Amino acid sequence: MSLKKAAATIGMLSATVGVGVFTFSEYLFKLGMSRRDADPIPQNNQLKFAYEYYRYVDWFHAIPKDEWILNEEETGEKMVASYIPALNKTNKTVIMAHGVACNRETMANFIKMFHDLGFNVLAPDDRAHGDSDGKYVSYGWTDRVDYKRWINMVLYKVGLDTEILLYGISMGAGIVTMLSGEDLPSQVKSIIADCGYTNVGDEFNYLLRERFNLPAYPFEPLVSAINWHRVGYRLHNASCTNALKKNKRPILFIHGDKDIYVPTYMSYENYHASKGPKQLWIVPGAGHEESFWTNPVNYKQKVHDFTGTYM
Repeated sequence: MSLKKAAATIGMLSATVGVGVFTFSEYLFKLGMSRRDADPIPQNNQLKFAYEYYRYVDWFHAIPKDEWILNEEETGEKMVASYIPALNKTNKTVIMAHGVACNRETMANFIKMFHDLGFNVLAPDDRAHGDSDGKYVSYGWTDRVDYKRWINMVLYKVGLDTEILLYGISMGAGIVTMLSGEDLPSQVKSIIADCGYTNVGDEFNYLLRERFNLPAYPFEPLVSAINWHRVGYRLHNASCTNALKKNKRPILFIHGDKDIYVPTYMSYENYHASKGPKQLWIVPGAGHEESFWTNPVNYKQKVHDFTGTYM
C-alpha cells in the first residue's frame, strides 16, 4: 500500500472513530441528563425494603397537604411541591431534595420522619422530575436557583421567624450542598446531606469507569461540552466540595459504607471541605440511599439529635 493510500485509510479510520466517540458521548449525555418521567420503583437490591417503602407512600397520599407552585416568567416553566404543615404550629421547616429519577413521593419516609419530629415539610419535585417542568436534569446546578426561590416562598408563606433545615439525598444532597455556598437568608440554619457527591464531573467519571469500563478522556470533556451547550454548565463546575468551602452552617453528612453508586469517599471529601460545625455518620452495611432503611431507629435519632442541637 502506498503512503498516500495508507494516509487516506488512517484518515477514514480516525474519522469513523471520532464519529463513534461523539455518538457515544451524545448517548451518555441523554442517558444522564434527559428528563425522568418514569414512575420510580425500588431497585432489585432495595426490594427487601419495598413493603415498608409503600407503607410510607400510602401515608403520604393520605395526609392532607397543599400544592405550592413556582412559575418562571421568562420561560413559562413551573416547579411543583407538596407542603405538609406540622400537627402543632411551629417555626421549624424542612425543605427536602430528592434523588435522580425520583420525586417527592419517594421522599415519603423522610417526610413522615420530619413530620413526626414536629417540622413543617416542603417537598418539591426537582427540575425535570415528577410534576415539575424542565427538559434536562442538572444535578443541583440549576436546582440550586429553584431552591433559593423555594426558601423565599417558605419565608413568605410560613413567616420570617421560620428556621429552615435543608435536607437532601443523593442528587438532593448535591443540591443542598451546592446551596451551602450561596448567599442564603439567615433563617437557613442547618443542612443534612445523605450520600452526596463531590461534583458532577467526578461522579460521571466514576460511573463511566464502573459501568462501562471506560476512561474519563475523551468522553468526559465531550459530554461536558454538550452539557454546557444545552444545560449551561460544565460537569466539574457543578461542585459541592467548592461550595462547601464557603459554608459555615452546621451540616450532617450521612453515607453508607457499601455505596457503589456514589462512593463513600466523596462524603469524606465534602466533610473536610465544609468550614462550619459538621458531623459525619458512615452507616455500616448500607448501599446507596439505604442508610435510613438499614437502620431507621439510629437514622431518626441522629437527625433528632442534630436538629435539636442546631435548631
